[in-house]
Amino acid sequence: MKSSTHRILTSHVGSLPRTPELYAKLQEKEASGDLSAELAAEIKASVENIVARQCHLGIDVIDDGEHSKSSWNNYTASRLSGFSPVEMTFGHSGPTRDKSAFAAVYEELGVMYAARPLKLAMPRKRQVFACTGPVKYVGQKEVAADIVNLKAASAGQNHEEIFMTALSPSNVALYYPNQYYSSDEEYYIALAEAMGEEYRAIVDAGFLVQVDDPRLATHYDRHPDLGVEECRKFIAAQVEIINHALRGIPGDRVRFHTCYSTNVAPRLYDLELRHFVDLLMKLNVCGYSFEAANPRHEHEWQVWEETKLADGKLLLPGVVSHCVTLVEHPDLVAQRIARFAGVVGRERVIASNDCGFASSGAGDEVHPDVAWAKLAAMVEGARRASKALW
Repeated sequence: MKSSTHRILTSHVGSLPRTPELYAKLQEKEASGDLSAELAAEIKASVENIVARQCHLGIDVIDDGEHSKSSWNNYTASRLSGFSPVEMTFGHSGPTRDKSAFAAVYEELGVMYAARPLKLAMPRKRQVFACTGPVKYVGQKEVAADIVNLKAASAGQNHEEIFMTALSPSNVALYYPNQYYSSDEEYYIALAEAMGEEYRAIVDAGFLVQVDDPRLATHYDRHPDLGVEECRKFIAAQVEIINHALRGIPGDRVRFHTCYSTNVAPRLYDLELRHFVDLLMKLNVCGYSFEAANPRHEHEWQVWEETKLADGKLLLPGVVSHCVTLVEHPDLVAQRIARFAGVVGRERVIASNDCGFASSGAGDEVHPDVAWAKLAAMVEGARRASKALW
């Protein structure tokens, strides 16, 4: 990974707004497994447009906006064998910490899943994909197509580096229940070995790979029966699984992103960074992407005053947020960047956003116009910070 040697570099978490029409077609493709020549051409054109827009805006470390995927997680079903549709009880079995604290608000907003009073939030039987056989990676053609599209779109464009996102093993497991392996650990290892093939394909293509793992930070809120120490044990185990998936991949070619999911709603019980930052430092990665711009986490820049960042490691703090529609002033962005630069050094900071701007659909966090305005504020804020820091 390049560091900010002469100025503050800019990037983002990965997901960028796509049209509702493309989103609907990607959903159909992932449900059927069929990719028509027409859709392939539409994806290619969309990637070309999104890359050009990033470069025109002045973003330094770019990606394909995840425009070949309907969401950051659903895409894995077509890239892994061993999954099949089953009829099973599915649904959230209990309240999260925040849903309990703000039940009326969550019901009104309908955030993440149906937020009904607890007595009505009953799991139900439905058809879902589950692991019913040995997991193998079969997505070679799909990831190869993503790589070809991104290379073609970025050729001749002004940028510093290219990254591509890929899902962590534990997040695959979260959305595709295990009905085959004898233990969760065995299932996680199988997923790690499978997803590791995708990670290597991305790095072998000359890109950075970003491992996306919102579950790591979100686990605490979703399991109110667990305390901090029990969640730390879960996180520690997942760090080992991710490192297993990254075997043989140079750490300086890997970014890692965690967040509190795309939950644009009241949040009081996010697990504080200070409770697990030491575990993050054990990941065999170079860059750390995390929430740092929204009102729940902006103060956590101070955590890095007491956390030793190993040589060669970089921070990609969010300096604009997906949680609020207010567009950050560039001076505020510059101030946020300066805080981190003052703690870990200017060369170890790359400006980013808190979370994807279209992680689960077509602009479902903030309106696309707002998303692009925020990214423009990020770029300008980085320019102002660079002027002050150099």
